[in-house]
Amino acid sequence: MNQTVKIPETYSILERTYIEELKSEAWLLKHKKSGARVAVLSNEDINKVFHVAFRTPPKDSTGVAHILEHSVLCGSEEFPVKDPFVELVKGSLNTFLNAMTYSDKTVYPVASCNDTDFQNLMHVYLDAVFRPNIYQHKEIFLQEGWHYELESVDSPLKYNGVVYNEMKGAFSSPEQVLFRKISQTLYPDTTYGVESGGDPVNIPDLSYEQFLDFHRQYYHPSNAWFYLYGDMDVEEKLRFIDEHYLSHYDNITVDSAIRMQQPFEKMREVRASFAVSDDGELRENTYLSYNVVVGTSLDRELYLAMQVLEYVLMSSPGAVLKKALLESGIGKDVFGELDNGVLQPYMCIIVKNAEAEQKEAFLKIIRETLTGLVEKGINRKSLMAAINYYEFKYREGDFGRYPAGLMYGLQMMDSWLYDETKPFIHIQAGDTFEKLKENVDKGYFEQLIQTYLLDNDHSSLLILAPEKGLTEKTEAETEEKLAAYKAGLSEAELEAMVRQTKDLKRYQEEPSPAEDLAKIPILEIKDIEPKPQPFYNQYKEIQGFPVLCHDVESRGIAYVKWVFDTGCVPFEKIPYIGLLSSVFGNVDTEKHNYTELADEINIHTGGIRVNTNIYTEQGSTDILYPKMEVVMKALVPEFSDGIELMAEIMSESRLSDTKRLKEIIGQLRSRLEMMMNGNGHMVAVNRATGFISLAGMYREYEEGLAYYRFIEELDKHFDERKEGIVGALKETAMLIFRKENLLMDITCSGVSFEALAGEMAALLHPILDEMSGRMSESDGQKSAVNDRVSGADNNDLKKEDGISAEVKSALRRSMEGIQAEAYTTAGMVQYDACAGDFSKAGYAYHGALNVLKVMMNYDYLWIRLRVQGGAYGCMCGFSPNGTGYFTSYRDPNLRETYEVYEGAADYVKNFEADERTMRKFIIGAVSGIDIPLGASDKGARSLGAWLSHTSYEKLEKHRYELLHADVETIRSLHGIVDAVVRANLRCVVGNGSKIQENKDMFQKIEPLAGA
Repeated sequence: MNQTVKIPETYSILERTYIEELKSEAWLLKHKKSGARVAVLSNEDINKVFHVAFRTPPKDSTGVAHILEHSVLCGSEEFPVKDPFVELVKGSLNTFLNAMTYSDKTVYPVASCNDTDFQNLMHVYLDAVFRPNIYQHKEIFLQEGWHYELESVDSPLKYNGVVYNEMKGAFSSPEQVLFRKISQTLYPDTTYGVESGGDPVNIPDLSYEQFLDFHRQYYHPSNAWFYLYGDMDVEEKLRFIDEHYLSHYDNITVDSAIRMQQPFEKMREVRASFAVSDDGELRENTYLSYNVVVGTSLDRELYLAMQVLEYVLMSSPGAVLKKALLESGIGKDVFGELDNGVLQPYMCIIVKNAEAEQKEAFLKIIRETLTGLVEKGINRKSLMAAINYYEFKYREGDFGRYPAGLMYGLQMMDSWLYDETKPFIHIQAGDTFEKLKENVDKGYFEQLIQTYLLDNDHSSLLILAPEKGLTEKTEAETEEKLAAYKAGLSEAELEAMVRQTKDLKRYQEEPSPAEDLAKIPILEIKDIEPKPQPFYNQYKEIQGFPVLCHDVESRGIAYVKWVFDTGCVPFEKIPYIGLLSSVFGNVDTEKHNYTELADEINIHTGGIRVNTNIYTEQGSTDILYPKMEVVMKALVPEFSDGIELMAEIMSESRLSDTKRLKEIIGQLRSRLEMMMNGNGHMVAVNRATGFISLAGMYREYEEGLAYYRFIEELDKHFDERKEGIVGALKETAMLIFRKENLLMDITCSGVSFEALAGEMAALLHPILDEMSGRMSESDGQKSAVNDRVSGADNNDLKKEDGISAEVKSALRRSMEGIQAEAYTTAGMVQYDACAGDFSKAGYAYHGALNVLKVMMNYDYLWIRLRVQGGAYGCMCGFSPNGTGYFTSYRDPNLRETYEVYEGAADYVKNFEADERTMRKFIIGAVSGIDIPLGASDKGARSLGAWLSHTSYEKLEKHRYELLHADVETIRSLHGIVDAVVRANLRCVVGNGSKIQENKDMFQKIEPLAGA
């Protein structure tokens, strides 16, 4: 244990322990004077994390907790600039910087690898939450929450505000509506029964005084949870928190306890609606959801056991209850949800694309299936596989781009918020996993089913049905309400409202004084590493196969990819590449049914997946290298079993199982619709860039909107086209899985790469030699695919720059004609994108474009689209291949947003900034690049550089350009911005009425889904 940490005397030590799995010495403390709770995890992780959290149970759906989360980050006593959060994003090396409103708490986390930067972030955030400027500037509430907007006494009265528009977007997603309604049905008498984010209908009911009262009541150290993680001087941080903040407060009683919902006497049935457009489907478009409350999150075993049970029943590829529901024909998609981040966790069993009349059949299948599992027992291997699945994730501790310390801190709140003596019970999980394994043969999981899923009256059945015209009805009611309110105002009151609108805009437009900006601490350029992160590439040829090795510390885990070139696949089969990636691992093989296969994968590995990827030549929009990747991770001792399972999926999958294919395609359609509804900005950006980039258009057919249209057609006409679908899948697989298409990729440490690659080569040689014949004959007939395979080197399939000339020509034809398109939804906001190719306009990529991106995202676009326009988000990007884009997120505007884009080049051309401002933007740009990477990400980054022929020297050049950017450099980039905007390539996803109002902007308008 670390003996060097000293706890200041102003804190009481309540607990001290060592968490072996996290290699962390842990303390639970209490600040003596203020009563603040503090937890510390001290370890060697340089990616340090701090958070302060408050228990903030709302009593209504006005969104007060959410609006306050936004607002406290808009200036404070020591840092009185209007938006210190944005100033930090611009000029910090943070690895995480955000704030989150949950149903019962608000959390303010920061993370950084730089000691000085970490201290700066912590200081600004603490001042923000305890000494915000919300009491001095009502404009903060009006901007971030809601306000009446009246341009003139004759103009229509409108609502605007960042949170108001954010939640209009959130309530536009059927799945978001679903989960909000589930919570309301299960917890009608507690804080979980209201919408902490705010319901757009209720947000305008929140007054400024109520908003301030909420801060006064809950933002006090006596109601605060502090968290420190990583390699830092713990004593120094604790002293700073005490001396600057906590010592100024006395311990008071804050009534923020989360009340328990009393159990129901019987299951409650609730019907509700979600909006669909006039083109939307009413038939087979209802959600049926069976929901149960499951104990409390303070039950250590139950917390993990229900995750395991939910995975076995609903989430694994062959989950037994999901399988039963799919086979029943009730709906086309089935998924589960377990929320154990609340005091009383809940589990849901959800069927999508059903009919309301199927509710009894839905419940009957659930009860019969679960009763059968209780009586006959759950498959032991499935339970052990699920436990291993979660234990592998726990021990790997790889959270991608999110700092590990951030995720551990948030998980701690799942217990600590409800019992201040129990912060570590869920991150100290090694013993819990062992206990669950012991319980597998004791009927423990069967009893959980009986207790919580069968005999539980604290449950609900939610029937969420589509309703046409609901958005229009809601908007009409809002307009009528506003018109009636306006009609009741006197001339003087109307003029006062016009003045308030103008005053708010004046406040928003007026920059913070230079002396206030100077109070936000920023680093020096010398604090930045001048070199880019390295690549870890060792190229070898082993038994005739090319092998790329990445020797990085991997905690005894081997990360393996079989990277197959898909460039020889003809144009009309590109969508089948995407379909294949979803089919593999989800159908039976010659050795296992897909349930058994999932169990084998989870027993022996940390997961196997098949995905598509497109690598583009550095500096080109037209040279691309499309790949299909079979990906696996496993502890080194399990490596052999893992690669055998990879080979089984690749070579022995039964693609002719039309019953299973139909289920997969139905689920795919559903999941793609969910993705598009939740990520309209990316749909719009990808469509717009598809008009200018061969890689972008290829991606459209493999995973984008064009791919969705393909899946939609297959789903509608599967029965009459199923034989053709099977044949196309087999043909596509046989074109891809050939020796000459394969690159092996291995990321690991402390192993013989030659031995690992040799084992894979010995396995793959005979499989790839025989695979074509085996797959073409698996359904008892000779496939015509062999003709295509044998002709793969003929002129029509000859590869040119990574893809065939035929494919290039077809992609170019797809890119012709359309310049501006819009896709309508039942949503209440827009996602407005534009794109352009600056390389074709004669401009070369420059490293300072990273600086320009930060400037645009958090200065020009932020002020005009978010602060003034009320959009929840805005962003832009410039790629080394020569493409650029602008987009907005949950935006109430459309035409006005494109006018902002059109002014971007002039902003850059006339850009002015002092040395400090430039330094801030440079540091912010580096922060977006220098993200700490885990082993798998280091391997993936290195592979990407290898396949796109990105040299380290090129990265060094771009980094030098970034670090040495000045005002003149930025101004010189105005032509690039102008080229992107003037290309006039637009795509909007959003409200149908808004799009029709602006139909002159588009060549094509059609529904996003169900066209």
